[in-house]
Amino acid sequence: MIFIELFYTFFLIGLFGFGGGYGMLSMIQGEVVNNHHWLTTQEFTDVIAISQMTPGPIGVNAATFAGYRAVVNAGYSPMMGSLGSALATFAEVLPQFLLMIIIMKVLMKYWHHPVKNMIFSALRPTIVGLIAAATLLLMTPENFGSPMVTPWQFWVSVFLFASTFIGTFYFKINPIRMICMCGIAGFLLYY
Repeated sequence: MIFIELFYTFFLIGLFGFGGGYGMLSMIQGEVVNNHHWLTTQEFTDVIAISQMTPGPIGVNAATFAGYRAVVNAGYSPMMGSLGSALATFAEVLPQFLLMIIIMKVLMKYWHHPVKNMIFSALRPTIVGLIAAATLLLMTPENFGSPMVTPWQFWVSVFLFASTFIGTFYFKINPIRMICMCGIAGFLLYY
């Protein structure tokens, strides 16, 4: 039955899908397109596009949409597709949820242990470095434009980036408010 296979497949993806949502995408594609043939390559590409446009983690969104398409493509009704969607999402999140409970229990037990404090002290600058690296990786001509090819887009992007940094870092403006204000400013400046 497809529902058991769907649960098992997405449970394994959630359990072994290291590297975040983008790391899971290749596993999801391998299972739903190549292994089980639940989706075509074009349908999986559509799943990725929809997953990137909707709020939430891309791996969870992809599981949701892939679960729906897999059940509907197997000949079931859209109502059963919704069940497949919920089942794939639940199966993908379940291992991570269980692992977090175990980690939190261990962490709470050793909360005041000096080794835990040393580990977290070392992780703080590492996290900042990872966020900075992700920021620099997103500063591409596709996202910012190029000063030679598209100077207007480039300078508007630099202005919005600097405004967001100053607004959130120095003036402590809520990041959601900054996103909304920069979205409006970007729309007005580009069009």
